[in-house]
Amino acid sequence: MSIVVTGASGNLGRFVIEGLLEKIPAEQVTAVVRSEEKGADFAARGVRIAVADYNTPETFDGLFSAGDKVLLISGSEVGKDRVGQHKVVIDAAKAAGVALLAYTSAPGALKAALADDHRGTEQALLESGLPYVLLRNGWYSEVYTEQLASVLEHGAVVQAAGEGRVASASRADYAAAAVAVLTGEGHENKTYELSGDTAFSFAEYAAEIAKQSGKDIVYNAVPADVYEGILTGAGLPEPFARILVGVDASVEKGELAGTSGDLSRLIGRPTTPIADSIAAALKA
Repeated sequence: MSIVVTGASGNLGRFVIEGLLEKIPAEQVTAVVRSEEKGADFAARGVRIAVADYNTPETFDGLFSAGDKVLLISGSEVGKDRVGQHKVVIDAAKAAGVALLAYTSAPGALKAALADDHRGTEQALLESGLPYVLLRNGWYSEVYTEQLASVLEHGAVVQAAGEGRVASASRADYAAAAVAVLTGEGHENKTYELSGDTAFSFAEYAAEIAKQSGKDIVYNAVPADVYEGILTGAGLPEPFARILVGVDASVEKGELAGTSGDLSRLIGRPTTPIADSIAAALKA
């Protein structure tokens, strides 16, 4: 029996693997990556490496074994048939008779286009009959804090979210929840709405950056079309820019402000405050 993590070399996957290695022997962990090189550091620590690609179904043949627990980390390729990609993993897991398949989904309240692929995957997973866990991850704080260089350069946080609030948490928080589910008991066929303990506005976010950096930082709330133009002007592909604009519309409507407490309960501690994520980003 192994705990198998797909997308293991990605930002979230790496945190999950690290968390698993703190709890179980390395030989009980399988990291699914797209190339041997991407998993070399894990292999050096005794983690089993499996090379497979969501876009190549045959690479998942025989990858899972009966009794495995699987974490399906959602694909990140915008414009791809992500539901189809995820079904490749679900079908292979069902054929093998895995004990559990956990999926990193999106908040149930999120109505933005970003959520469509997640809802489709959830349906496919439920229809498969596999024991499942839906980890409905909220927004990652790093989505914002990884843009701090630009914020500091221009002296402004620019979003199209009005006065909306976001209950984000760190990638490490969400990874810890996945680890808790994969290594714990009694999570079969449950859905967890995961989010930070506290929701913040972008005005508050800007004020915290100003406080910690000592610079004048303001929040500029702009219309959706202006924000899309800013994003595409910065080099983002139009489809991805539209997705981000759609998420901001959801933020303005309060769809990412929920604080269910599921995340802090699963990980056994408070979630990482946005102020701590800002501090970490400023030090990086």
